[in-house]
Amino acid sequence: MSDDIKQQFWKALAASPYVMVGRAGERTHHIPMNAQLDKDADSAFWFFTSTDNRLAGGGPAMAQFASKGHDLFACISGTLVRENDRAVLNKLWSNGVAAWYEGGKDDPKLLLLRFDLGDAEMWTADPGIKGIFKLMTGMTMKEGELGQHAEVAL
Repeated sequence: MSDDIKQQFWKALAASPYVMVGRAGERTHHIPMNAQLDKDADSAFWFFTSTDNRLAGGGPAMAQFASKGHDLFACISGTLVRENDRAVLNKLWSNGVAAWYEGGKDDPKLLLLRFDLGDAEMWTADPGIKGIFKLMTGMTMKEGELGQHAEVAL
């Protein structure tokens, strides 16, 4: 089950790569970030941001994800690290990213953060016919009838 839900997660994140990210242990609100995915890296994703962003200092972090269809949810722990590999920056760079940085790839405020993934809790929301009937009629739901839950290492 955990491999299935991980595959669903990666597919859903590729379709809608927006997550809410915050540094762990801080009392600041999480902020929306656009995850940059690399099909060859399944233990990390990246964020383009600026040196004055409150995430710029890196460290332990949490990210929350809701799929576009609201049928998969994830809470992900990991570590934000400055990515200094220019090859990674070049690989992930796009016109959409360039629009945010006047100086392009050499903008002095440009910062690429890597989110090294630790573990996650994931939930699917797929009630099936029986679950939908129970929801519509107010019947008591049992665990697993609305979807699945897994704790996974990423």
